[in-house]
Amino acid sequence: MTPEPWRSFLTEMDEAVAGEVRFHCIGGFVVTQFYGLARPTADVDVLLMVPNDEQIQLRQKAGQNSALHQKYGVYLDFVTVASCPVNYEDRLTEMFRGTFKRIRLFALDPYDLALTKLSRNIQRDRDDVKHLAKTIPFDPAVLKQRYGEDLRPNLIGDPAQHDLTIQLWIEMIEEERAAAT
Repeated sequence: MTPEPWRSFLTEMDEAVAGEVRFHCIGGFVVTQFYGLARPTADVDVLLMVPNDEQIQLRQKAGQNSALHQKYGVYLDFVTVASCPVNYEDRLTEMFRGTFKRIRLFALDPYDLALTKLSRNIQRDRDDVKHLAKTIPFDPAVLKQRYGEDLRPNLIGDPAQHDLTIQLWIEMIEEERAAAT
């Protein structure tokens, strides 16, 4: 069951679209609502919406400062710049299957989701990655391989900085795993 205020917000979004709309979701919404981290988040970060023809309407209806945002305190946020692993679409998992009539929300796989947080690398992102690493649990070799093959060739920003960050993240994950045993 989708918790409030998300259930009501998403139900009104569902009623606002004419046909099936698929959302590829990232960020704190996915980490909290799909992977179970208890922390506040106020937006659904949408990487891609298919079809895209209702994006302007949804932005007005459910985006930041919209009527739905005012009503529920949460909003839809279309991400305009993000580094994502190639072929992430092949690994999406549907969230809340069968709950809504027209909208379908898809979560990035946990490794891909973690890698979308690499560029920003703020404390909240590192905490999200630690949670994913414990919950899944992460195989550091898979994270490193996915980074090298699926993300690094398409990075936004300095690859050397990202190489350092992924190495620090892998060390962080291994330290967490060692502390848990």
